[in-house]
Amino acid sequence: MATTQVDFVEAGSGPVVMLVHSSVSGARQWRGLMDDLKSHFHVRAVNLFGYGKTPPWPAEARQSLTDQARLVEAALPAGADEIRLVGHSLGGAVAMKVAARLWSRVAKLVLLEPNPFHLLAQAGRTDAFAAAMNLRNVIKKYGAVGEWAMAAEKFADYWTGAGTWREMSQDRRLAFSEALKPNFFEWDAVMDDTTPVEEWAAVLPRATLLAFDPVGVSPTREIAAILRRSCSGWTFAEVWGAGHMAPLTRPDLINPLVCSFLESVAENKEYLEVEGWRPPRRTEAVF
Repeated sequence: MATTQVDFVEAGSGPVVMLVHSSVSGARQWRGLMDDLKSHFHVRAVNLFGYGKTPPWPAEARQSLTDQARLVEAALPAGADEIRLVGHSLGGAVAMKVAARLWSRVAKLVLLEPNPFHLLAQAGRTDAFAAAMNLRNVIKKYGAVGEWAMAAEKFADYWTGAGTWREMSQDRRLAFSEALKPNFFEWDAVMDDTTPVEEWAAVLPRATLLAFDPVGVSPTREIAAILRRSCSGWTFAEVWGAGHMAPLTRPDLINPLVCSFLESVAENKEYLEVEGWRPPRRTEAVF
């Protein structure tokens, strides 16, 4: 799909850092991180399809990770090289695809709870894949008939804990429901990709940081385990108890980790543990 308009915000000068947001968010999620990076980097935060002023995805087409990757590439400065990519959740899966496509032009990759759910099916992680598929089915079911509040409640409570929706103000619920609409198409992108983990391991940069919550929801936790087993040389950071939305809810933990990795010229560490807080035991919703 040809892209005629890609919305992004930018700050700073120096080597290029491209930030790719999660679902139901947008470039605005990176404001704090941009402030932290702009003294050393030229930072651009892109809005994916349907966010900010980037046009929505056409309803008649099926979205792919490649479609989203091309959009991100269109937002890169002309001639950009030695690119640093940072992606959260959906943005993590998109950043993986961008890094694979640009290959030698990408110097570093940061993945924050990435969600290439197809890896779960390929690895036989049937329970975790079913949990992701259940949520996908809810979004597709209610989104298809315009019942976005129902879809939004399930989505919010799954990723940020039971009762999240109940505690939102009415204005926040309306905004969240509207922001969820692009997610209807994003599920196709993350479920339909067929790239095997061996290929990701071969084409993604060795200078990759993957941060995840080891007590978070099973799909992203097990995706991290799959990549950890296959991607030798990556840095893995366990951010205990921070949750899937930590880049927004716990920037005090995530932003220093990202900045340190992007600015470092030292050899990567294979394992890091970031102490957040330990939440009470949670169970996953079944829809």
